[in-house]
Amino acid sequence: MLRVGFFQFHPRFGEISRNCDTVIAALAGVEADLMVLPELPFSGYYFQSREEAMDLAEDPADSQTVKRLVDLCRERDRHLVTGFTERAGKHCYNSALLIGPGGIEHTYRKLHLFNEEKHWFDPGDTPLSVQTVRGVKVGLMICFDWVFPEVARTLAVLGAEVICHPSNLVLSYCQDAMLTRCLENGVFAVTANRFGADVRPRGELTFTGQSQIAAPKGKQLHRARPDEQACVVVEIDPAAARDKHMTALNDVMADRRPAFYAPLAAE
Repeated sequence: MLRVGFFQFHPRFGEISRNCDTVIAALAGVEADLMVLPELPFSGYYFQSREEAMDLAEDPADSQTVKRLVDLCRERDRHLVTGFTERAGKHCYNSALLIGPGGIEHTYRKLHLFNEEKHWFDPGDTPLSVQTVRGVKVGLMICFDWVFPEVARTLAVLGAEVICHPSNLVLSYCQDAMLTRCLENGVFAVTANRFGADVRPRGELTFTGQSQIAAPKGKQLHRARPDEQACVVVEIDPAAARDKHMTALNDVMADRRPAFYAPLAAE
C-alpha cells in the first residue's frame, strides 16, 4: 500500500518564502509516502514577461526553497513532487521536481506549454521517464500535458503506476479528462491544482481548484472543492495499476498495436 496525497492552496504571486512557509506548515504533520504540490506553487503563475519569470526562477541546486523541502522530506521520511520555476543558465523552465529524503531525485521540464507560457518559458527538453518511490513506479507530467494523451500513455508504457500531475488549471475539462487517462492506461493519478487568482497589473487569472486523486478504471477517489485549501491523503494499492485487463480477453497494454501508430511519432 502507498499513501499518496495533494496540497491545494492559494499561492501569493512572487512571495516565494511565504508560499514555502505555507507548504511546510501544511505538510509538517501529514502522514504520507508521496505528496504532490501544484504547478509553480512558490513563484506564482501569471508573469508579466519572461524577464519577470527569470527573476523569480531558481536554480534547484542552489535554492533555499528546495533545501527546505528536502529537509521536510528527510524529517518525515517521505517523497514530494512539486512544480518549480527553474532557472538553468539562460534558460527558464516550467518544471516539476521529485524530492526525497536524500534530495532531488528527478527533474521533469514541461513538454507542452500553455498559452502565454510560450512567452515565459523554454520548451521542456527532458524525456518522459519513470522513477521508483518505495517500490512503486512514478511518472511526472505538468498541467497542460493532460491534453496530449501520448504523455500519460508513454508513462504507462514505461511502467508508471502512479502519475503525479502538478497543475495550475484554468480550463474546466482537465479533472474529468484525467479520469479517462486513468481508465485508458490503468494507472493512478494525483492532480494537484491551486485555487484563487493571480491579480496582476495587466489582468487577472483564476484557477479552478478541484485537485483530485483518481484510480484505474477511471474511479475518482477524492476531489477537492474549487475554492478551498485542502490537504488530502488516500491509501492506494499500486497492484491495481499492474492489472491492465479491461475484460478477461483484453489487456490495454498487451493489446496495443504500435506498428499502426507510426503517424503519432511523425514530425
